[in-house]
Amino acid sequence: MLRAQCRLFMIGSSLFAIGTAPGFAALHSANASSLLCFMGSWFFTSAALIQLLLSRPSMSRSWDMPSMRAEYLSAAIQLFGTLNFNLSTGATLWAQRVPPRRLFVWWPDAAGSVAFLLSGALGVVAVTLTVGLVRVTSRLRLAACTSMMGSIAFGASAVGAFITKAGSTEDPQLAQMGTFVGALCFLIAARLRLPKSSVAHGF
Repeated sequence: MLRAQCRLFMIGSSLFAIGTAPGFAALHSANASSLLCFMGSWFFTSAALIQLLLSRPSMSRSWDMPSMRAEYLSAAIQLFGTLNFNLSTGATLWAQRVPPRRLFVWWPDAAGSVAFLLSGALGVVAVTLTVGLVRVTSRLRLAACTSMMGSIAFGASAVGAFITKAGSTEDPQLAQMGTFVGALCFLIAARLRLPKSSVAHGF
């Protein structure tokens, strides 16, 4: 299941990265970009659900361990964030037919970004409690820190994507680049989490 989780995150991240890559919307269309992000958000949600299932307490994973609690809470908050991205990216596809764009597009985007920031911070805490502060080069720690960087980039994207009362986006370039950089960070993080046997076989 861990391999499936990592691969779903990688596919979702790739779709987000392609959809928000500099020049993509100009070469194709804004609708094509929005569609790729919408598709990517569902791969994110599928991966986040698997991550939540893998991190849930069990006989072999004691709920009394702080690292387990932090990991489970991180996964639960991340799933909440991906569901918000499902809503915001879906609403973007029909933005012209949804007058209250701030309600259905920006607020879920902002809520998802905040959730990812909280989840990323808890993920770093969980990994630190597991591997310690000394092993700064461990794959898990690098993956957690890269995910946190991606969450920060998504947060910057949400700031740029703020929809004004006039219905326009505050800073389209920041919104686009924040999503693009964040997607690349999550792609790298998922690759780092992928079991070495899968990496050795190319995916």
